[in-house]
Amino acid sequence: MKLYLPLLLFLFTISTGKAQSCDELLATVKESGYGTTYTSYDSDAISKVTFYDLSIDYETYYFAVVCFKEEYSLSCSEYLYQVSSNTKLNYSMNYLSSAGKAFWEYIEPYSENLSCSPDFN
Repeated sequence: MKLYLPLLLFLFTISTGKAQSCDELLATVKESGYGTTYTSYDSDAISKVTFYDLSIDYETYYFAVVCFKEEYSLSCSEYLYQVSSNTKLNYSMNYLSSAGKAFWEYIEPYSENLSCSPDFN
């Protein structure tokens, strides 16, 4: 029952679509389960990307948490993307050659799904 309540909150938050809920969505996704992280040591912009799969009412939702490096700092800023089921596979096969290119090709096209990502335009 404890796990069911956060999932209901998550669904409610997605359905309301409030901009201030991005931090809540990010926290819910990160707390909901185990993620697979791909670290980018050589990238100038991306520190790491963690993929999460959440099952809610017999449906699976896929998320990517992208950690963008901050200038002159060891920390990064996290942003949430709701992606497709094959995004993790595509990103994992291409991020070692260029994490930035893999991000732009496989994750960034989903930036409008939740509107919890930076505006690069």
